[in-house]
Amino acid sequence: MRKYSVRWFLSLAAAGLLAGCYNLTLTQYAGDGGGQDAGASSGNAGTGGTGGGGTTSSGGAASTGGISGAGGASGGLGGSDVGVRDAPVAQPDATMGGIGGGGTTSSGGAASTGGISGAGGASGGLGGSDAGVRDVPVAQPDVAMGGIGGGGTTSSGGAASTGGISGAGGASGGLGGSDAGVRDASVAQPDVALGGTGGSSGGIGGGGGATSAGGSTTTGGTTGSGGASSIGGTWAGTAPSCSGLAATCGPSSESCCTSLLVPGNQSGEIFYRSYDGVVNTYKSYPATVNDFYLDKYEITVGRFRQFVNAGMGTQASPPASGAGAQPLITGSGWDSTWNTNLPLKTTALESAMKCSATYQTWTDTAGSNENQPQNCLDWYEAFAFCAWDGGRLATEAEWNYAAAGGSDQRYYPWSSPPTSTTIDDSYAVYCISPCGSTQNVGSKSPKGDGKWGHADLGGNVWEWTLDWYSTYQTACNNCADLTAAIFRLIRGGGFQSAANLLLSSHRGYTYPDQPDYVIGSRCARTSL
Repeated sequence: MRKYSVRWFLSLAAAGLLAGCYNLTLTQYAGDGGGQDAGASSGNAGTGGTGGGGTTSSGGAASTGGISGAGGASGGLGGSDVGVRDAPVAQPDATMGGIGGGGTTSSGGAASTGGISGAGGASGGLGGSDAGVRDVPVAQPDVAMGGIGGGGTTSSGGAASTGGISGAGGASGGLGGSDAGVRDASVAQPDVALGGTGGSSGGIGGGGGATSAGGSTTTGGTTGSGGASSIGGTWAGTAPSCSGLAATCGPSSESCCTSLLVPGNQSGEIFYRSYDGVVNTYKSYPATVNDFYLDKYEITVGRFRQFVNAGMGTQASPPASGAGAQPLITGSGWDSTWNTNLPLKTTALESAMKCSATYQTWTDTAGSNENQPQNCLDWYEAFAFCAWDGGRLATEAEWNYAAAGGSDQRYYPWSSPPTSTTIDDSYAVYCISPCGSTQNVGSKSPKGDGKWGHADLGGNVWEWTLDWYSTYQTACNNCADLTAAIFRLIRGGGFQSAANLLLSSHRGYTYPDQPDYVIGSRCARTSL
């Protein structure tokens, strides 16, 4: 059988002769990402805590407020509407706490005292709800002033997991500093409910911050921040290809192995493959995708050099049988019958990386190309690399989902709004006129990044996916087409592609054993 290069297929696609193949588009899936729907930007007007409210609802160490352990009035109130500490003038309507204990048992005194250094709340239940102002010169009327140190035990706000300021507990637990007071404010304003709102989950398993979502794997970021622009967590594993490799990728010089969370479909969200809302408008192929990580950058020459130097990617050192599998898809790992598709030895592998004297990015010794995407990769070599690097090839559905921004169904990976058709060379490395060559990975970041922060999902080099090329099956729940066919699927377009091949919905394909200078790849990783 005669074999044709991917550029031959692309020329036919541009001419409309392969419309049924190349012009299918993938759908995108929504979801706010790791840390999605993480906490509100700041509450109503003031500052938030570090991650939510107290455990249940209260404030002081046992049940009351007051100043320096002082009780409240006649027992049970114990610092309800606790007074102001160090304020030169106490305003009317602010019930001041006692000085030396408010009686016994249920009072603000010894048994159910006013907490630590004036921490308080009413009868334990309010615990810093409408927590007061610390060190303010004037306390305003109608502001129920709280203590200083926050909650105490059991149902208190607690120090580490409280909302509000200085550990003050939240109202009813869940709000975490809702109505929490202002610290060191010159004037506390009446009737202004200050404080953060805590935040819902960030990353893939932990608490969000007080502003937006995200952070690393299990946290919502630092001190009320949930990360940046709703980007999710970062893979916490170790990639061998970056062992000892300097962090030089992207505009901020980060690890070239950075791998970012792509959050799967959330309840009620629908993602359609081959859909972009503009050119490809078929809503016939819904898909469900679970959380996974996708490398921020395409495989670089520097990373691939680590693979070659380790003696991998040859028939002498193939992947183990079953390696690189998508754990939810049976039979998706390495098949030992593929070993014969690898070069015999390292010298043959290096030779295969030199598929074009003009456009190849590989060099036998490290040089200026280390941050270029590794091109001239066939499907087997891309699979072997990702398996060795602790990852795998993304399924076509996963890749499309990431590029489309999930249910955003973006036209290009960077499109905002999703149907925006804006493109120029500040967004992607593609063929304008004349066509150029590959550029360092992340050279168009952050402007050309996808929803979850991934670079070069459109342009630079085409990227291999796990699937064989075929028509879509109607239902797809973490699916991949593993039925042997002629072609494997590639995605994303490359530096010699016209703009219409960079669509998030566009499908490309070529022979799996045919390396080409327009093709590279990137690795996916299983959610930890």
